[in-house]
Amino acid sequence: MEKKKPMRKCVGCGESKEKSLLIRVIRDTSGEIHLDPSGRANGRGAYVCRDIKCLEKAIKRKGLERSLKVSIPEETLEQLKKELEVNG
Repeated sequence: MEKKKPMRKCVGCGESKEKSLLIRVIRDTSGEIHLDPSGRANGRGAYVCRDIKCLEKAIKRKGLERSLKVSIPEETLEQLKKELEVNG
C-alpha cells in the first residue's frame, strides 16, 4: 500500500499540490518572515509554488499576509523574491 502524500494549497495560484513541490514561507517566533526550504522550522507557515509568478500573485492578492496574519514590509517581500530565485 502506497503511503499518502501530504497536500498543501499555494496561496498564490490556489492549486493544491504535493507538499514537496511547494516552498514554505514562515513567520517565526521572533516575527521574522523568511523562506523555510526544509519545511520543518517552527512558526506560522504558508505555502507557495516554486515559481516567482505565484509569489507575486500571493503578494498582490495579500494571500501571504492573510495566511501569516501579519502585514509584510516591502523590503521583506523583495528579499523573499531573491531567496526564491536562489532556492526555487
